[in-house]
Amino acid sequence: MNSRPLCSSPSLRPPSHGRYFPRLLVFFLLVVGWSLAALAQEGTILGTVTDPSGLVLPKVKISVTHVETGEVRVVITGDSGQYVAADLAIGHYNIGAQAAGFKLAERKGLMLNVADRARVDFQMELGATTETVTVEASAAAVQTDTGEVSSVVSGQQITQLATNGRNVFGLEALSPGASSIQADFQVPTASGGDFNVSFNGQRVSHNLWLIDGGEAADRGGGGGAIVLPSEDAIAEFRTLTSNYSAEYGLSSAGTLSMVIKSGTNRVHATAFYFGRNDAFDARNYFNPAPNPVQELRLDDFGFNRRPGGAAGERKSQNIFLL
Repeated sequence: MNSRPLCSSPSLRPPSHGRYFPRLLVFFLLVVGWSLAALAQEGTILGTVTDPSGLVLPKVKISVTHVETGEVRVVITGDSGQYVAADLAIGHYNIGAQAAGFKLAERKGLMLNVADRARVDFQMELGATTETVTVEASAAAVQTDTGEVSSVVSGQQITQLATNGRNVFGLEALSPGASSIQADFQVPTASGGDFNVSFNGQRVSHNLWLIDGGEAADRGGGGGAIVLPSEDAIAEFRTLTSNYSAEYGLSSAGTLSMVIKSGTNRVHATAFYFGRNDAFDARNYFNPAPNPVQELRLDDFGFNRRPGGAAGERKSQNIFLL
């Protein structure tokens, strides 16, 4: 009697998973792409466009250009003359408004910080579209679109303001309503910090930490962060202390949102060295001569690189390495 393997029958043959791999790969890429977009801590530019008499103008083309990367976002005003450009990366922006029968209106040099809602209104002037009316962004603006109380620490402040032991979170104590209960000394490691800052009398454990929009709070660590980037890798951070929107509703005290530096059209790199040495310090009052001075040697150094293209070299506007 001839015997045949059981798997020779089509109904009993083990299923082949090879044909499902491309579908799973596509699904994985879609999920990862959506997650990255959802976690990006970004800002919003919005406004209203009107004609010279003050009436709203629908169907006006609004172009929002990110200066650092050259990325352009185009939105159209609705029937109410309003537009919203959401999910924008932090940085400098040029905004243009274009409509038939009106001069091209531009607003240049707008700085968008983390979690910002910047209002840019346009009042169009009659004329040919070949004519341009340009307005440079003002240094200060009154926030009328949100009632939150918050403050921003810029990247320049992070790198240039002195902190105890390179503890970037020492800058939190500069925010209105903050009370520092941080230690007097912090070992200057490349990545470390003391999180003990209370906002408006709330507990430290009720603070919320966000990195690029994703929660980084250590739920069992007394209000600290589970991930702490290098001080030189942080682009900026915003401290929200009260009246912030529901999207930050995971905690009842302060919400601290950090943004990591991203790539641009040019290569950016930073090298740093921070040192402490007893040769530079005064003698301790309680350790008079001729007692030997206690030795102190703390050296911290490293570098960060953000590639995007050589200086002056034109690169693709679509891909930026971190």
